[in-house]
Amino acid sequence: MLKDRFRKIRLSSVQLVVLFYLIAVLLSTFLISLPIAHKPGVELSLIDALFTAVSAVSVTGLTVVSTVDTFNIVGIFILAFVLQFGGIGVMTLSTFVWLLIGKKIGLKERQMIMTDQNQSTLSGLVKLMRHIIGLIFIIEAIGALVLGTYYLQFYDSWQEAYLHGFFASVSATTNGGFDITGESLKTFADDYFVQFIHILLIVTGAIGFPVLIEVKEFLFSRKSGTPYKFSLFTKLTSMTFLILVAFGTFAIWIMEMNSFFSEKSWHQSFFYSFFQSITTRSGGLATMDVNEFSNPTQMLMSALMFIGASPSSVGGGVRTTTFAIVLLAIFFFAKGKDTIKIFGREVHQEDVHKSFVVFSVAILLWSLSILILAIVEPFSTTSIVFEVSSAFGTTGLSMGITPDLSKIGKILIIILMFIGRIGILSFLFMIRGNLIRERFRYPVERVIIG
Repeated sequence: MLKDRFRKIRLSSVQLVVLFYLIAVLLSTFLISLPIAHKPGVELSLIDALFTAVSAVSVTGLTVVSTVDTFNIVGIFILAFVLQFGGIGVMTLSTFVWLLIGKKIGLKERQMIMTDQNQSTLSGLVKLMRHIIGLIFIIEAIGALVLGTYYLQFYDSWQEAYLHGFFASVSATTNGGFDITGESLKTFADDYFVQFIHILLIVTGAIGFPVLIEVKEFLFSRKSGTPYKFSLFTKLTSMTFLILVAFGTFAIWIMEMNSFFSEKSWHQSFFYSFFQSITTRSGGLATMDVNEFSNPTQMLMSALMFIGASPSSVGGGVRTTTFAIVLLAIFFFAKGKDTIKIFGREVHQEDVHKSFVVFSVAILLWSLSILILAIVEPFSTTSIVFEVSSAFGTTGLSMGITPDLSKIGKILIIILMFIGRIGILSFLFMIRGNLIRERFRYPVERVIIG
Protein backbone atom coordinates (compact mmCIF):
# COMPACT_ATOMS: atom_id res chain seq x y z
CA MET A 1 0.00 0.00 0.00
CA LEU A 2 2.74 2.43 0.97
CA LYS A 3 4.73 1.64 -2.19
CA ASP A 4 1.63 2.22 -4.33
CA ARG A 5 1.07 5.61 -2.73
CA PHE A 6 4.67 6.66 -3.38
CA ARG A 7 4.35 5.57 -7.01
CA LYS A 8 1.28 7.78 -7.43
CA ILE A 9 3.21 10.85 -6.21
CA ARG A 10 4.24 12.96 -9.18
CA LEU A 11 6.58 15.80 -8.28
CA SER A 12 7.02 18.71 -10.66
CA SER A 13 10.50 19.72 -11.83
CA VAL A 14 10.42 22.68 -9.43
CA GLN A 15 9.49 20.47 -6.49
CA LEU A 16 12.27 18.02 -7.40
CA VAL A 17 14.87 20.78 -7.57
CA VAL A 18 13.75 22.12 -4.16
CA LEU A 19 13.88 18.56 -2.80
CA PHE A 20 17.45 18.21 -4.09
CA TYR A 21 18.41 21.45 -2.34
CA LEU A 22 16.84 20.18 0.88
CA ILE A 23 18.85 16.96 0.56
CA ALA A 24 21.97 19.07 -0.05
CA VAL A 25 21.22 21.01 3.16
CA LEU A 26 20.81 17.80 5.18
CA LEU A 27 24.00 16.29 3.75
CA SER A 28 25.90 19.54 4.38
CA THR A 29 24.60 19.69 7.96
CA PHE A 30 25.88 16.17 8.54
CA LEU A 31 29.32 16.93 7.06
CA ILE A 32 29.67 20.20 8.96
CA SER A 33 28.67 18.45 12.21
CA LEU A 34 31.43 15.82 11.91
CA PRO A 35 34.00 16.12 14.73
CA ILE A 36 36.85 15.66 12.21
CA ALA A 37 35.84 19.04 10.69
CA HIS A 38 36.20 20.94 13.98
CA LYS A 39 39.12 22.29 15.92
CA PRO A 40 39.89 20.59 19.28
CA GLY A 41 37.32 21.32 21.98
CA VAL A 42 34.74 22.77 19.57
CA GLU A 43 31.16 21.54 19.81
CA LEU A 44 28.58 22.61 17.24
CA SER A 45 24.90 22.46 18.15
CA LEU A 46 22.39 21.09 15.63
CA ILE A 47 20.74 24.48 15.01
CA ASP A 48 24.14 26.13 14.47
CA ALA A 49 25.26 23.35 12.11
CA LEU A 50 21.98 23.65 10.18
CA PHE A 51 22.32 27.44 10.02
CA THR A 52 25.90 27.17 8.70
CA ALA A 53 24.88 24.50 6.18
CA VAL A 54 21.98 26.55 4.79
CA SER A 55 24.19 29.64 4.70
CA ALA A 56 26.79 27.70 2.68
CA VAL A 57 24.32 25.95 0.34
CA SER A 58 22.57 29.26 -0.30
CA VAL A 59 26.03 30.93 -0.57
CA THR A 60 24.95 33.63 1.87
CA GLY A 61 27.76 33.86 4.40
CA LEU A 62 25.81 34.75 7.54
CA THR A 63 27.34 32.83 10.42
CA VAL A 64 26.38 32.15 14.02
CA VAL A 65 29.84 30.76 14.80
CA SER A 66 33.34 31.97 13.95
CA THR A 67 34.53 30.06 10.88
CA VAL A 68 38.23 30.45 11.70
CA ASP A 69 37.74 29.38 15.35
CA THR A 70 35.39 26.47 14.59
CA PHE A 71 36.72 24.61 11.55
CA ASN A 72 40.07 22.95 10.92
CA ILE A 73 41.62 22.20 7.51
CA VAL A 74 39.16 19.37 6.85
CA GLY A 75 36.24 21.61 7.81
CA ILE A 76 37.52 24.40 5.55
CA PHE A 77 37.61 22.06 2.56
CA ILE A 78 34.14 20.73 3.41
CA LEU A 79 32.85 24.30 3.59
CA ALA A 80 34.52 25.13 0.26
CA PHE A 81 32.88 22.07 -1.33
CA VAL A 82 29.44 23.07 -0.02
CA LEU A 83 29.94 26.64 -1.28
CA GLN A 84 30.87 25.24 -4.69
CA PHE A 85 27.82 22.99 -4.67
CA GLY A 86 25.48 25.79 -3.68
CA GLY A 87 27.03 28.45 -5.91
CA ILE A 88 27.06 26.57 -9.20
CA GLY A 89 23.74 24.93 -8.44
CA VAL A 90 22.62 21.43 -7.65
CA MET A 91 21.56 20.65 -11.22
CA THR A 92 24.77 21.99 -12.77
CA LEU A 93 26.95 19.70 -10.66
CA SER A 94 24.50 16.83 -11.19
CA THR A 95 24.82 17.34 -14.94
CA PHE A 96 28.61 17.31 -14.57
CA VAL A 97 28.44 13.94 -12.78
CA TRP A 98 25.97 12.55 -15.33
CA LEU A 99 28.28 13.55 -18.17
CA LEU A 100 31.27 11.94 -16.43
CA ILE A 101 29.49 8.59 -15.99
CA GLY A 102 27.99 8.73 -19.48
CA LYS A 103 24.35 9.04 -18.38
CA LYS A 104 21.90 10.27 -21.01
CA ILE A 105 20.29 13.60 -20.08
CA GLY A 106 16.58 12.99 -20.55
CA LEU A 107 13.55 15.28 -20.67
CA LYS A 108 12.94 15.22 -16.90
CA GLU A 109 16.57 16.10 -16.18
CA ARG A 110 16.44 18.94 -18.73
CA GLN A 111 13.27 20.30 -17.12
CA MET A 112 15.01 20.36 -13.72
CA ILE A 113 18.07 22.07 -15.22
CA MET A 114 15.77 24.66 -16.83
CA THR A 115 14.11 25.30 -13.45
CA ASP A 116 17.37 25.53 -11.50
CA GLN A 117 18.95 27.96 -13.98
CA ASN A 118 15.83 30.10 -14.56
CA GLN A 119 15.79 29.26 -18.27
CA SER A 120 12.68 29.53 -20.47
CA THR A 121 13.58 26.88 -23.06
CA LEU A 122 14.80 23.27 -23.03
CA SER A 123 17.18 23.70 -25.96
CA GLY A 124 20.93 23.97 -25.35
CA LEU A 125 20.74 23.24 -21.61
CA VAL A 126 23.46 20.57 -21.50
CA LYS A 127 25.78 22.86 -23.48
CA LEU A 128 24.94 25.65 -21.01
CA MET A 129 25.90 23.40 -18.08
CA ARG A 130 29.24 22.53 -19.70
CA HIS A 131 29.97 26.22 -20.26
CA ILE A 132 29.04 27.15 -16.66
CA ILE A 133 31.20 24.43 -15.10
CA GLY A 134 34.16 25.20 -17.33
CA LEU A 135 34.00 28.96 -16.82
CA ILE A 136 33.55 28.84 -13.04
CA PHE A 137 36.36 26.31 -12.50
CA ILE A 138 38.75 28.30 -14.70
CA ILE A 139 37.86 31.60 -12.98
CA GLU A 140 38.27 30.08 -9.52
CA ALA A 141 41.59 28.45 -10.45
CA ILE A 142 42.99 31.73 -11.78
CA GLY A 143 41.71 33.60 -8.72
CA ALA A 144 43.24 31.03 -6.34
CA LEU A 145 46.58 31.16 -8.16
CA VAL A 146 46.74 34.97 -8.24
CA LEU A 147 45.62 35.48 -4.63
CA GLY A 148 47.68 32.57 -3.28
CA THR A 149 50.84 33.89 -4.94
CA TYR A 150 50.15 37.40 -3.64
CA TYR A 151 49.49 36.07 -0.12
CA LEU A 152 52.98 34.50 0.05
CA GLN A 153 54.23 37.78 1.53
CA PHE A 154 51.71 37.60 4.40
CA TYR A 155 51.97 33.96 5.53
CA ASP A 156 54.83 31.84 6.87
CA SER A 157 54.34 28.91 4.47
CA TRP A 158 53.24 28.56 0.87
CA GLN A 159 50.67 25.96 1.94
CA GLU A 160 48.90 28.48 4.17
CA ALA A 161 49.09 31.23 1.53
CA TYR A 162 47.55 29.08 -1.20
CA LEU A 163 44.93 27.68 1.19
CA HIS A 164 43.76 31.24 1.89
CA GLY A 165 43.95 32.05 -1.83
CA PHE A 166 41.92 28.95 -2.72
CA PHE A 167 39.18 29.55 -0.16
CA ALA A 168 39.01 33.29 -0.91
CA SER A 169 38.62 32.58 -4.64
CA VAL A 170 35.84 30.02 -4.10
CA SER A 171 34.04 32.24 -1.57
CA ALA A 172 34.24 35.35 -3.78
CA THR A 173 33.30 33.63 -7.06
CA THR A 174 30.33 31.83 -5.50
CA ASN A 175 29.48 35.03 -3.61
CA GLY A 176 29.61 32.89 -0.47
CA GLY A 177 30.75 35.64 1.89
CA PHE A 178 32.63 33.20 4.16
CA ASP A 179 36.22 33.88 5.17
CA ILE A 180 38.86 31.98 7.15
CA THR A 181 40.69 35.06 8.41
CA GLY A 182 38.09 36.15 10.96
CA GLU A 183 38.29 39.70 9.61
CA SER A 184 36.73 39.34 6.14
CA LEU A 185 38.75 41.81 4.01
CA LYS A 186 39.19 44.48 6.70
CA THR A 187 42.93 43.81 6.87
CA PHE A 188 43.10 44.62 3.13
CA ALA A 189 41.17 47.89 3.39
CA ASP A 190 44.13 49.75 1.86
CA ASP A 191 45.27 46.93 -0.44
CA TYR A 192 43.53 47.80 -3.70
CA PHE A 193 45.01 44.84 -5.60
CA VAL A 194 43.34 42.29 -3.30
CA GLN A 195 40.10 44.27 -3.45
CA PHE A 196 40.22 44.48 -7.25
CA ILE A 197 40.70 40.71 -7.63
CA HIS A 198 37.81 40.06 -5.24
CA ILE A 199 35.63 42.55 -7.14
CA LEU A 200 36.29 40.71 -10.42
CA LEU A 201 35.47 37.36 -8.82
CA ILE A 202 32.29 38.66 -7.16
CA VAL A 203 31.07 40.22 -10.42
CA THR A 204 31.69 37.04 -12.44
CA GLY A 205 29.54 35.10 -9.99
CA ALA A 206 26.77 37.67 -9.58
CA ILE A 207 26.24 39.00 -13.11
CA GLY A 208 24.75 35.74 -14.38
CA PHE A 209 26.10 32.65 -16.15
CA PRO A 210 24.35 33.41 -19.49
CA VAL A 211 26.04 36.82 -19.55
CA LEU A 212 29.48 35.25 -19.06
CA ILE A 213 28.81 32.73 -21.80
CA GLU A 214 27.65 35.42 -24.24
CA VAL A 215 30.72 37.54 -23.47
CA LYS A 216 32.92 34.53 -24.18
CA GLU A 217 31.11 33.84 -27.46
CA PHE A 218 31.40 37.54 -28.38
CA LEU A 219 35.18 37.48 -27.85
CA PHE A 220 35.54 34.36 -30.00
CA SER A 221 33.31 35.84 -32.71
CA ARG A 222 35.56 38.91 -32.89
CA LYS A 223 38.55 36.68 -33.56
CA SER A 224 36.70 34.87 -36.35
CA GLY A 225 35.35 38.14 -37.79
CA THR A 226 31.68 37.04 -37.55
CA PRO A 227 29.17 39.55 -36.11
CA TYR A 228 27.63 38.74 -32.73
CA LYS A 229 24.43 40.08 -31.20
CA PHE A 230 23.83 40.07 -27.46
CA SER A 231 20.44 38.89 -26.15
CA LEU A 232 17.96 41.26 -24.51
CA PHE A 233 18.58 39.46 -21.20
CA THR A 234 22.33 40.16 -21.30
CA LYS A 235 21.81 43.80 -22.28
CA LEU A 236 19.15 44.43 -19.63
CA THR A 237 20.78 42.61 -16.72
CA SER A 238 24.27 44.00 -17.47
CA MET A 239 22.98 47.57 -17.75
CA THR A 240 20.96 47.22 -14.53
CA PHE A 241 23.91 45.63 -12.74
CA LEU A 242 26.27 48.45 -13.74
CA ILE A 243 23.74 51.18 -12.88
CA LEU A 244 23.14 49.69 -9.43
CA VAL A 245 26.89 49.47 -8.75
CA ALA A 246 27.49 53.04 -9.95
CA PHE A 247 24.49 54.38 -8.03
CA GLY A 248 25.49 52.51 -4.86
CA THR A 249 29.07 53.79 -5.06
CA PHE A 250 28.03 57.40 -5.61
CA ALA A 251 25.25 57.32 -2.98
CA ILE A 252 27.48 55.77 -0.28
CA TRP A 253 30.21 58.30 -1.02
CA ILE A 254 27.78 61.26 -0.83
CA MET A 255 26.06 60.08 2.37
CA GLU A 256 29.33 59.32 4.19
CA MET A 257 31.29 62.32 2.91
CA ASN A 258 30.95 64.24 6.17
CA SER A 259 30.97 61.25 8.52
CA PHE A 260 32.94 58.04 7.91
CA PHE A 261 34.86 59.49 4.93
CA SER A 262 35.52 62.88 6.55
CA GLU A 263 39.16 62.08 7.30
CA LYS A 264 39.76 59.65 4.42
CA SER A 265 41.62 60.41 1.18
CA TRP A 266 39.69 60.44 -2.10
CA HIS A 267 40.96 57.00 -3.14
CA GLN A 268 40.15 55.49 0.26
CA SER A 269 36.63 56.93 0.09
CA PHE A 270 36.18 55.68 -3.46
CA PHE A 271 37.32 52.11 -2.76
CA TYR A 272 35.30 51.89 0.47
CA SER A 273 32.21 53.04 -1.47
CA PHE A 274 32.93 50.96 -4.58
CA PHE A 275 33.67 47.70 -2.74
CA GLN A 276 30.65 48.01 -0.42
CA SER A 277 28.43 48.71 -3.44
CA ILE A 278 29.81 45.67 -5.27
CA THR A 279 29.46 43.37 -2.28
CA THR A 280 25.74 44.24 -1.85
CA ARG A 281 25.10 42.53 -5.19
CA SER A 282 25.55 39.29 -3.21
CA GLY A 283 29.25 39.14 -2.30
CA GLY A 284 29.02 39.40 1.48
CA LEU A 285 32.69 40.28 2.01
CA ALA A 286 33.52 43.67 3.53
CA THR A 287 36.54 45.94 3.91
CA MET A 288 35.08 47.62 7.00
CA ASP A 289 32.58 47.23 9.83
CA VAL A 290 29.23 48.37 8.37
CA ASN A 291 28.24 49.59 11.86
CA GLU A 292 30.56 52.54 11.19
CA PHE A 293 28.26 53.74 8.42
CA SER A 294 25.33 56.04 9.17
CA ASN A 295 21.74 54.74 9.32
CA PRO A 296 20.79 56.11 5.85
CA THR A 297 23.75 54.27 4.29
CA GLN A 298 22.85 51.05 6.09
CA MET A 299 19.25 51.32 4.81
CA LEU A 300 20.53 51.98 1.28
CA MET A 301 22.71 48.87 1.46
CA SER A 302 19.68 46.93 2.69
CA ALA A 303 17.73 48.02 -0.39
CA LEU A 304 20.62 47.04 -2.68
CA MET A 305 20.87 43.61 -1.01
CA PHE A 306 17.12 43.12 -1.37
CA ILE A 307 17.49 43.61 -5.15
CA GLY A 308 20.41 41.17 -5.20
CA ALA A 309 22.24 39.65 -8.14
CA SER A 310 21.23 38.69 -11.68
CA PRO A 311 19.03 35.68 -12.57
CA SER A 312 20.85 32.41 -13.28
CA SER A 313 23.75 33.48 -11.08
CA VAL A 314 25.07 32.50 -7.65
CA GLY A 315 23.17 35.33 -5.93
CA GLY A 316 19.69 35.81 -4.49
CA GLY A 317 17.24 38.66 -3.97
CA VAL A 318 14.45 39.72 -6.33
CA ARG A 319 17.15 39.81 -9.06
CA THR A 320 18.26 42.70 -11.27
CA THR A 321 15.95 41.99 -14.24
CA THR A 322 12.89 41.83 -11.97
CA PHE A 323 13.75 45.23 -10.52
CA ALA A 324 14.47 46.69 -13.96
CA ILE A 325 11.24 45.44 -15.53
CA VAL A 326 9.14 46.74 -12.62
CA LEU A 327 10.69 50.21 -12.98
CA LEU A 328 10.35 50.12 -16.77
CA ALA A 329 6.70 49.04 -16.51
CA ILE A 330 5.94 51.97 -14.19
CA PHE A 331 7.79 54.37 -16.52
CA PHE A 332 6.01 53.22 -19.68
CA PHE A 333 2.63 53.13 -17.90
CA ALA A 334 3.17 56.73 -16.81
CA LYS A 335 3.84 57.59 -20.46
CA GLY A 336 0.50 56.03 -21.45
CA LYS A 337 1.94 52.88 -23.04
CA ASP A 338 0.94 49.30 -22.26
CA THR A 339 4.14 47.61 -23.50
CA ILE A 340 7.82 47.86 -22.58
CA LYS A 341 10.15 48.51 -25.51
CA ILE A 342 13.91 48.58 -24.86
CA PHE A 343 17.03 47.85 -26.93
CA GLY A 344 14.88 47.39 -30.03
CA ARG A 345 12.81 44.63 -28.43
CA GLU A 346 9.46 44.34 -26.65
CA VAL A 347 9.38 42.60 -23.27
CA HIS A 348 6.93 39.70 -23.13
CA GLN A 349 3.82 40.44 -21.04
CA GLU A 350 4.23 37.20 -19.10
CA ASP A 351 7.68 38.34 -17.96
CA VAL A 352 6.20 41.67 -16.82
CA HIS A 353 3.50 39.81 -14.89
CA LYS A 354 6.07 37.49 -13.28
CA SER A 355 8.23 40.47 -12.29
CA PHE A 356 5.39 42.14 -10.40
CA VAL A 357 4.44 38.85 -8.73
CA VAL A 358 8.04 38.22 -7.62
CA PHE A 359 8.50 41.79 -6.41
CA SER A 360 5.17 41.85 -4.53
CA VAL A 361 5.71 38.48 -2.82
CA ALA A 362 9.27 39.48 -1.93
CA ILE A 363 8.09 42.72 -0.32
CA LEU A 364 5.45 40.82 1.69
CA LEU A 365 7.95 38.16 2.80
CA TRP A 366 10.56 40.80 3.65
CA SER A 367 8.07 42.92 5.64
CA LEU A 368 6.64 39.94 7.54
CA SER A 369 10.14 38.73 8.45
CA ILE A 370 11.11 42.16 9.77
CA LEU A 371 7.92 42.31 11.84
CA ILE A 372 8.50 38.86 13.37
CA LEU A 373 12.14 39.59 14.22
CA ALA A 374 11.19 42.96 15.68
CA ILE A 375 8.80 41.14 18.03
CA VAL A 376 11.09 38.28 19.13
CA GLU A 377 14.53 40.00 19.02
CA PRO A 378 15.83 42.94 21.12
CA PHE A 379 17.86 44.56 18.32
CA SER A 380 17.37 47.89 16.56
CA THR A 381 15.06 48.13 13.56
CA THR A 382 17.96 49.10 11.29
CA SER A 383 20.00 46.01 12.21
CA ILE A 384 16.95 43.75 11.73
CA VAL A 385 16.15 45.25 8.31
CA PHE A 386 19.81 44.84 7.36
CA GLU A 387 19.87 41.19 8.53
CA VAL A 388 16.64 40.25 6.72
CA SER A 389 17.75 41.95 3.50
CA SER A 390 21.12 40.21 3.68
CA ALA A 391 19.52 36.79 4.22
CA PHE A 392 16.95 37.19 1.43
CA GLY A 393 19.58 38.57 -0.96
CA THR A 394 21.94 35.73 0.10
CA THR A 395 24.57 38.41 0.69
CA GLY A 396 26.03 37.66 4.11
CA LEU A 397 26.69 41.17 5.39
CA SER A 398 25.61 41.77 8.97
CA MET A 399 25.64 44.41 11.66
CA GLY A 400 26.80 41.74 14.11
CA ILE A 401 23.50 40.40 15.43
CA THR A 402 23.59 36.96 13.74
CA PRO A 403 25.31 34.98 16.56
CA ASP A 404 22.92 36.47 19.16
CA LEU A 405 19.68 35.57 17.36
CA SER A 406 17.18 33.43 19.24
CA LYS A 407 16.19 29.99 17.88
CA ILE A 408 13.09 31.53 16.29
CA GLY A 409 15.25 34.22 14.69
CA LYS A 410 17.76 31.67 13.39
CA ILE A 411 15.01 29.50 11.89
CA LEU A 412 13.46 32.52 10.18
CA ILE A 413 16.82 33.57 8.70
CA ILE A 414 17.38 29.96 7.56
CA ILE A 415 14.05 30.02 5.70
CA LEU A 416 14.88 33.38 4.11
CA MET A 417 18.31 32.20 2.95
CA PHE A 418 16.80 29.06 1.43
CA ILE A 419 14.05 30.97 -0.39
CA GLY A 420 16.60 33.53 -1.52
CA ARG A 421 18.69 30.76 -3.10
CA ILE A 422 15.93 28.87 -4.91
CA GLY A 423 14.16 32.09 -5.91
CA ILE A 424 10.66 33.46 -5.33
CA LEU A 425 9.28 31.93 -8.54
CA SER A 426 10.53 28.45 -7.63
CA PHE A 427 9.11 28.93 -4.14
CA LEU A 428 5.68 29.84 -5.58
CA PHE A 429 5.77 27.08 -8.21
CA MET A 430 6.67 24.58 -5.49
CA ILE A 431 3.49 25.49 -3.61
CA ARG A 432 1.36 25.80 -6.73
CA GLY A 433 2.27 22.48 -8.31
CA ASN A 434 1.31 21.81 -11.91
CA LEU A 435 -0.55 24.46 -13.91
CA ILE A 436 -4.30 23.86 -14.10
CA ARG A 437 -5.99 25.05 -17.28
CA GLU A 438 -9.35 26.67 -16.53
CA ARG A 439 -12.28 25.11 -18.41
CA PHE A 440 -14.52 28.15 -18.14
CA ARG A 441 -14.39 31.86 -17.37
CA TYR A 442 -16.72 34.36 -15.68
CA PRO A 443 -17.82 37.65 -17.24
CA VAL A 444 -15.11 40.29 -16.94
CA GLU A 445 -15.85 43.35 -14.81
CA ARG A 446 -13.65 46.36 -14.00
CA VAL A 447 -12.77 47.45 -10.45
CA ILE A 448 -11.52 50.79 -9.14
CA ILE A 449 -7.72 50.84 -8.72
CA GLY A 450 -5.64 53.42 -6.88
